[in-house]
Amino acid sequence: APPPPRRRPAPRMGSHADLRLVRRAYKRLRRVASLTALGSFTLFLILSAYAPSLVGHRITGGLNLGLLLLLAQIPVTYVAIALYQRHAVRRVDPLAERLRRAAELESRP
Repeated sequence: APPPPRRRPAPRMGSHADLRLVRRAYKRLRRVASLTALGSFTLFLILSAYAPSLVGHRITGGLNLGLLLLLAQIPVTYVAIALYQRHAVRRVDPLAERLRRAAELESRP
């Protein structure tokens, strides 16, 4: 009698192509959000340290450029968070959901 047909082994979850896509998407997402928020704050710190006359330049009344740049960190942080969330919902979450469904299907007997 011929040997029973061999089933092709399912790919391990750690090497699954969709998993690599999710990892890459999250990595890109973290990089962009971190560089946006930390980059703007680092720029503020560098200007404060190396260009105090520029940062001390009065805009109006008691408001100088340094204070304005510092206050700008709040909206920059919120924009970074909003972009992170928007990108995650549009790009990363669908990939993760597809991977989750594939894992559920593979685990069924």
